Amino acid sequence: MSVSPRTQEAWEPFDQLQSGAGANVLSFNPVRPSEHQGQQQAMGDQDLPGVLVSDLEGPHGICEDHAEDLKRHFNLITMQDFLENKAQLGPQIQAVYIWCGRPAVSQELLHSLPSLKIVASAGAGLDHLDLGLMASFGVKVANTPHAVSSPTADLGMALLLAAARRVVEGHQLAVSPHTENFPTDYMGQQVTGATLGIIGMGSIGYKIAQRARAFEMKIVYHNRKRRKLEEEEAVGAIYCERLDDLLQWSDFVMLAVSLTPQTQGLIRKRELRLMKPTAILVNIGRGLLVDQEALVEALQTGLIKAAALDVTYPEPLPRDHPLLELKNVILTPHIGSATHQARRQMMENLVESILASLSGLPIPNEVLLK
Repeated sequence: MSVSPRTQEAWEPFDQLQSGAGANVLSFNPVRPSEHQGQQQAMGDQDLPGVLVSDLEGPHGICEDHAEDLKRHFNLITMQDFLENKAQLGPQIQAVYIWCGRPAVSQELLHSLPSLKIVASAGAGLDHLDLGLMASFGVKVANTPHAVSSPTADLGMALLLAAARRVVEGHQLAVSPHTENFPTDYMGQQVTGATLGIIGMGSIGYKIAQRARAFEMKIVYHNRKRRKLEEEEAVGAIYCERLDDLLQWSDFVMLAVSLTPQTQGLIRKRELRLMKPTAILVNIGRGLLVDQEALVEALQTGLIKAAALDVTYPEPLPRDHPLLELKNVILTPHIGSATHQARRQMMENLVESILASLSGLPIPNEVLLK
């Protein structure tokens, strides 16, 4: 990835290993601001490029740990402040910093930001962005796909293993005050040697395949574009042109595909009926990839064995949703990229892209309209 000179000046390029408590901890250390930067900060945030954020704290804000680093480069303007003073603040905003899907970028907002150059969005998904609309305003778009691929693949395998071996149920059994004996018939599904079907063989899907190979799994995949032969051979993956074949062959089905109009509702009642009754569905993509009513029915009737979901629609689910009551379901709160290291890398990548855009340099991780 190319890094702009401006970014190199502002950020130390290497993580440093520090010893502590018997473990090595990766630490990202911002370089001390230059004399010029210090003068800018002394003059006030208004002398830095204006960047619109949803909020600085709370459930819909940026990571609070990142705020001080961001303020070294930008004048952070919250959505509330902007809405209260559009006339003054609108022309100051040159970038929108999207974290956890917020703030939403609408046509009305774009009309209110005459100086906007870039929308920088954390994560790999783009379903919350209208790329054509932004292109019509001459606004660039960047995201952070490389930062999220490894931790999301890690979580995908964690969910697969937890569902296969009934880890959550086992924990509840082990800690229950009513448990007097462990049942001898408490069984799960074996992962070693099983067939994993990966739907969506992008960077996340491919890293899942790399991890699955270490478990000696047989790997089949379905993707809109077939991978190169050497990439398939490196992980022992077989391409399935027909999704139906993958569903029928797989012991585990992993959804790692982007949400688009073509993939919304990809797994419905028909597709669930094609799966083995012992199969486990894992979704680390987007909730709308799956017809949740059909999934509930499939889990209740034994059409499939179990499901492990990091994503649902909506998020969070209503507290009376049937998925919350089923023992053969594992749910996590959309935490695919939720590691300290990944979230910091996401922030750094967004900063790089914004600074490059404002400097007229090539934008790392620019999303191009196809």
